[in-house]
Amino acid sequence: MTLSAAARISAPVYPLVVEAASMRIGDEQRCDVAAREALLDDAFGASRFEKTCELLRVARLPARHLALVAKDKGAVVGTLRFWHVNAGGVDALLLGPLAVAHSHRSCGLGGALMRTGLARAAALGHKAVILVGDEAYYTRFGFSRANAARLDLPGWYEPSRFLALELASASLARAQGMVVATGRLDEAALSRAA
Repeated sequence: MTLSAAARISAPVYPLVVEAASMRIGDEQRCDVAAREALLDDAFGASRFEKTCELLRVARLPARHLALVAKDKGAVVGTLRFWHVNAGGVDALLLGPLAVAHSHRSCGLGGALMRTGLARAAALGHKAVILVGDEAYYTRFGFSRANAARLDLPGWYEPSRFLALELASASLARAQGMVVATGRLDEAALSRAA
């Protein structure tokens, strides 16, 4: 995979769109939703809807320009989304889920999605990102338990998997308390649930 400059999405230009002969990372489109959901079902199963982080995503829209898909020959083979939250008094993003199709694992695609997403988040002026995930995987991108030590989530989670990254220096220094969802409501999802 090689990295190239991204196409203009709105006003700013985002770095790190990944391209290989047949692979590209870019914005998720409406036509990608069914394939994204199938990929997430395959990666995490039905239990994905029971996770604490899902409480922060349900009936919310992902952050603008931070819902990404990786496509190979037009097929969705990876996904990464970010969500607006307030992390103990500090505006932040919740990362996840990150998933890569079995056929494309162990080739660096997850890392490419992470680098692209984090670069976009920083370019858009976001200051911090939190997630629940494998510490051994996410520390390579700068995430740490220390940055999330004074934060809590609205449900059960393994504290050793609750990580945070400061995109701006000391952005989480005053963060303390519960993480709450702040993203735009998904009116269509709310209508379907009613």
